[in-house]
Amino acid sequence: MGRTSRKHIPVPVAVFAISACLFWSCADHMNNTASDPLEHARALHRQVPLIDGHNDLPWKYHELVNRDISRIDISVEQRQVHTDIPRLRAGGVGGQFWSVYVPASVPGADAVLATMEEIDTVYRLAQRYPETFEIARSAREVEHSFSTGKIASLIGMEGGHSIHNSLAALRMFYALGVRYMTLTHGRSIDWADSATDDERAGGLTEFGREVVREMNRLGMLLDLSHVSPRAMHQALDESRAPIIFSHSNARALCDHPRNVPDDVLRRLPENGGMIMVTFVPHFTSEEARRYSERRDREEARLAEVPGSSGESVEAGLAAWDQANPAPRARLDQVADHIDHIRKIAGIGHIGIGSDFDGIRSVIEGLEDVSKYPNLTAELIRRGYSDTDIFQILGRSLLRVLSRAEAVSRELRAERPPSEARIELMDRR
Repeated sequence: MGRTSRKHIPVPVAVFAISACLFWSCADHMNNTASDPLEHARALHRQVPLIDGHNDLPWKYHELVNRDISRIDISVEQRQVHTDIPRLRAGGVGGQFWSVYVPASVPGADAVLATMEEIDTVYRLAQRYPETFEIARSAREVEHSFSTGKIASLIGMEGGHSIHNSLAALRMFYALGVRYMTLTHGRSIDWADSATDDERAGGLTEFGREVVREMNRLGMLLDLSHVSPRAMHQALDESRAPIIFSHSNARALCDHPRNVPDDVLRRLPENGGMIMVTFVPHFTSEEARRYSERRDREEARLAEVPGSSGESVEAGLAAWDQANPAPRARLDQVADHIDHIRKIAGIGHIGIGSDFDGIRSVIEGLEDVSKYPNLTAELIRRGYSDTDIFQILGRSLLRVLSRAEAVSRELRAERPPSEARIELMDRR
């Protein structure tokens, strides 16, 4: 399918008109010299929706209670998870991308079914707690939810394996409310390479590029967290809409392959996309990353011991953990990543993507969803203006969503849904 002009499409003014007075212009006058940065931070969170790009609570329901949401009542504090309604409110969360994660090891059509079940969990949470959550499918709907005191619930699909090489499945997931897809997870797939696996596709295959084009046509955001640097660049070459990194940090500060190199960050202004800084300790702290590598090597060694079992590996790791205490990543290190990305890409290309309930350990000062104002207060101490912080909290994400919607309207007028098949495009 031929490519059309890649010029940027202006965001319609009307997209932001509904609640502009509520949380855009009314708060811009707030003074960053407040004596208590934490109270100032909480005030800012009341003005603009903090939209977190990545939370794995749906998978926690799968792991802990086989998706029986009645068994973990998040209307009260639940300490076996990072996320519940009282702490979401304390953290000033106004919008949440719930990750509908399925392990990359789940094969083929089973991944499609498992992803649908995860989406069902998101909808059932909104139905069980209608006073708190409202499903949102657009920037306008996020604004509406925030204006009525609800938390906008958006859906992000983590891993292109979930569509089983089918553009029809991609379209049906969009119809179910999915508004971003991470092109890969921890393993490379037939049409895209992962940052943490061997290359299979040379970045993106031609079918992979067609997936990008069809996502643009639909208005589904491309999430480049987890993908290889080559795939990042090729997706940026192909995409007419802004891309996101839903939960990644700067590789210059922490040399983990899941983080984003500076040469990719430099391309965000031209693309209009953004990186949502994450709270994963070993993506944040170089010391924590090295520790994680050592622990992974020990786990692999234990697994290779003759006669080993899952139980023996677990017991061996527990003993190793006791003898080798993990270093703690700190909140100020997360702020360092924001500082670096601001220097390379600019303030308008930064957001927050915590990965709460998808992480084994937490950052000191950012232990759960109640703690976001701590990070905002740190940025205030570092001299970030209210307007800067508003962009990080939610304005930039709303801009990206709106731009993707505008690109979609143009592309839907230009061409019908793609009928491409991987076995023809990639000559399999």
